[in-house]
Amino acid sequence: MATIDGIEYPEHLHYDVDNQIWYEDLGDGTLRAGFTPISISLAGDVLVFTPKRVGRDFEKNRSFATIECGKWVGAARAAFPGIVVAANPELDNRPKFLNLDAFGKGWMLIVRPSIANWRDGLVTGKAVQTAFKDWVDAESYKDRTEG
Repeated sequence: MATIDGIEYPEHLHYDVDNQIWYEDLGDGTLRAGFTPISISLAGDVLVFTPKRVGRDFEKNRSFATIECGKWVGAARAAFPGIVVAANPELDNRPKFLNLDAFGKGWMLIVRPSIANWRDGLVTGKAVQTAFKDWVDAESYKDRTEG
């Protein structure tokens, strides 16, 4: 586990650091996706979660879900193109699971990548801690929270 700001980040997950989304390979060609705890803490309390509909395609760097928070309203952007297979039904009534349990009950979507090299550009393993530290130090998140 990589510890970032006192929170443990599982090293088996694949992280899109720029978009602050994690992906878990489910072994059947699908991936579970969720926001990182860092992104959710910056966004504030999640009030509404709106996923792209099941069966809909999404493009790389385009929205596959939207969240409305106390400090931010914006898109969860995909690291690769694919299709939405399922959305977390728990988030319909309890979007706060995104705040409370980002790596557990707060997962957002199950997706199926439409490309074989979906891992390209994602960070995993021992590199996780350094990648997130660099992201925070560069204050890249301010590009999405200001203006």
